[in-house]
Amino acid sequence: MFDRLASMEERYDHLSQLLCRPDVASDPEKLRAYAKEQADLAETVEAYREWKKISQNIDEAKAMLQDRLDDEMREFVRTEMTELQRRREDLEHQLQILLLPKDPNDDKDVFVEIRAAAGGEEAALFAAELLRMYQRYAEKHGWKTEVIDASYTDMGGFREVVMAVHGKGAYAKLKFESGTHRVQRVPVTESGGRIHTSTATVAVLPEVEDVEVEIHEKDLRIDTFCSTGPGGQSVNTTQSAVRITHLPTGIVVSCQDEKSQLKNKEKAMRVLRARLYEKAQREQQEELAEKRRLQVGTGDRSERIRTYNFPQSRVTDHRIGLTLHKLDAVLDGELDEIVQALIVESQAEMLRVREA
Repeated sequence: MFDRLASMEERYDHLSQLLCRPDVASDPEKLRAYAKEQADLAETVEAYREWKKISQNIDEAKAMLQDRLDDEMREFVRTEMTELQRRREDLEHQLQILLLPKDPNDDKDVFVEIRAAAGGEEAALFAAELLRMYQRYAEKHGWKTEVIDASYTDMGGFREVVMAVHGKGAYAKLKFESGTHRVQRVPVTESGGRIHTSTATVAVLPEVEDVEVEIHEKDLRIDTFCSTGPGGQSVNTTQSAVRITHLPTGIVVSCQDEKSQLKNKEKAMRVLRARLYEKAQREQQEELAEKRRLQVGTGDRSERIRTYNFPQSRVTDHRIGLTLHKLDAVLDGELDEIVQALIVESQAEMLRVREA
């Protein structure tokens, strides 16, 4: 591990030298690539340098204990050395995590697709609440959001809604949201006061560049239509909305957010690329050995991942057994406690697999 860390530090220093060279400074592409590589190494190198400094301090403390010291000074040195050893152990664990394989999609923007599942109108209303929850979560992290496409119900819910989230680390934090979300409450349509269970599915897809997914024009069927709003009301009377069908896979994407047909087509193509990329990744993951699947979940939409219980103001994430009694806060975008627990469990599972 430490040989690898030493090589990373050496590379970090070399990048610093490269970034100072005039020929690199005048080449935007090289400058951007080197700066990104150095930024990716920075946290690991900083932790490694602290580990080296603490290790040196521990060696110096051990040497001091060999000298003639009075009892008070000897006790002080021993206490100091114990604290240093504890900090070094923490750093070693941190470095192990930092050396885990990085998900290449973690820094990418994402598409969040929410669909009403079991429960009719109540499921559609729950889908709308999930959309607001993710919008509020994105807002707290300084990310920008835009609704790409939406299919409304008469009561203001969503049969399906697609939202883009733009911001560094969006996929890293939102990727664990893929799966089936379950709500337990008395629906507004229920006159008898009985608690119903409804579900909505969430899929989080990283946005990908053109070069990552090859799409041939001959494989596409593009249709246009008039966009509509909540309750089926007309938004505009021009054929600005776009529906794209990828013939080889049968994947259908539509966008009616913009008044321009060209802009709607561009957005629909972004979503299509993301879905094709996710499909290819999923097929690849299915070929991996079962022991490499993370316990926090496979990201399959059919997997029930979380329950939102209104009568008890309770949220439970079933993958890690975490229960929080602050439903209102979670639905208002306070997701960090759940997300961080999922990240920690994911890292712990990767460490277990590595050690096995």
